[in-house]
Amino acid sequence: MSGLILPPGQGRKLITKAQEVTFKATEADGSSVSIFEVVVPPGFDVGAHVHGEAQEFFYILEGELELLAFEPTKRTAENWHEWESPEGDRMVRATPGASMFVPPNTPHAFRNASTEPVRMLFQCLPSPVHELYFEEIAKIWSSGARVDPDAVQEMRRRYDVHQITPLRYEPPPAPADRPAAAGA
Repeated sequence: MSGLILPPGQGRKLITKAQEVTFKATEADGSSVSIFEVVVPPGFDVGAHVHGEAQEFFYILEGELELLAFEPTKRTAENWHEWESPEGDRMVRATPGASMFVPPNTPHAFRNASTEPVRMLFQCLPSPVHELYFEEIAKIWSSGARVDPDAVQEMRRRYDVHQITPLRYEPPPAPADRPAAAGA
């Protein structure tokens, strides 16, 4: 098969504890848009950021993500979860079928605050910026060594990711580590 038609689950995969990314269409395929299927684990927060050149599109396939795409009245450096736009827009809890388009220079973020993985379709123009980004961040996360936040920040800057609030991955405790419910 030429690679232009991919059966479910097919495509080159990059898997780390913080994300699973399957490449669906890339510059190597002749695409000017990079298209990925992304599995976002519970506790992953990409942090608010902007791209000077890139346009992005997110489409929720399974699960629920918190999404934000607007310039807030006040940017805070710690987190974006309470940001509000001049028009009163706030973070949205997006379920399957919801989408988010992000033009260049628009602050945006997503977070999986649920206890279940989320599956989304993610597109980025121009190709191959996010292809290269995903490859490099997968190497950093998979190195086995402690992740150096300054190295991640520098790498993200090279790929037109201007971070506003921190990228975080704080998975929920495993079921055996969770406290028992009252009266149990």
